Amino acid sequence: MRIASNQYHATMNSALQAANEGLSQVMRQMASGQRVLKPSDDSIATLRLARLSRDEASFAQYRDNIGALQARLRTSEVTLDSIKEDLQATRDLLVWAADAGNTGPDLNAMSGSMKTLHDSLLYLANSKNAEGRYLFSGTASDQPAVDAAYNFLGNTQTQQVAVADNLNVPANVTLENMGGFLRQLNTLTGQLAAPGATAEGVHSDVQAMIVALDQTLGSVSGKIGQLGGRQNILATLDSNHASVSLANQQSALDIGQIDYGEAATRLNSYTLALQATQKAYAKVSQLSLFNAI
Repeated sequence: MRIASNQYHATMNSALQAANEGLSQVMRQMASGQRVLKPSDDSIATLRLARLSRDEASFAQYRDNIGALQARLRTSEVTLDSIKEDLQATRDLLVWAADAGNTGPDLNAMSGSMKTLHDSLLYLANSKNAEGRYLFSGTASDQPAVDAAYNFLGNTQTQQVAVADNLNVPANVTLENMGGFLRQLNTLTGQLAAPGATAEGVHSDVQAMIVALDQTLGSVSGKIGQLGGRQNILATLDSNHASVSLANQQSALDIGQIDYGEAATRLNSYTLALQATQKAYAKVSQLSLFNAI
């Protein structure tokens, strides 16, 4: 059978091109360490890798949210701990003030310490985060929790943060009752500081203040417990996200990473095929019909 020169050259060029493309492909794979460089290399693997990449992006965002939320909750918890300490110190003073043996000067002296604690509680109730937002004003975080007239300027709504699929965690607690408590405390402080104050005269007000303080202390302790519970949930979620993320990364490696042993075999095969084609092409190209005469 006769083969035209043009047909022969086209066939050999196609063979050389295919060998070169295969050789280049395997060299790129070995250089990058990736088996799938473009969708046509493995459409199913490409789809799986895209899904894993999307999941990884979601987990990264959730973990970022968790980190930021944990910092906010810790700030609130530390502030509430300080409020709790001031409330306990105030209670000690109130129990002392309830002693019938106190004199007028004793009560006057207690009022100074109580005023200091009052001012500290007011300051802590209006604490801000690093962004300048009030911690205990609900979603109205641009407003102080308690103003100078002891009004609550915020709201009781919670700021929800997404930490997993279909799961949000509140980022705040509110101190909606702190204003009323501080108003009552400020009134009592004035009574204790008044000239001629007597233990008998302020006894009923002191007892009422102790009741109000115990209620406020219980509320603050409960909110500290809420913050601690949320942080435990976040720590567990973050650990779960990290484990799933690690599993996804391993799956991505299993799917997309090149097998260097198999790649080396293909590289050797393409190299031999290219060399053989080049030698055959060169040898046949030197042949002529006159060699058969």
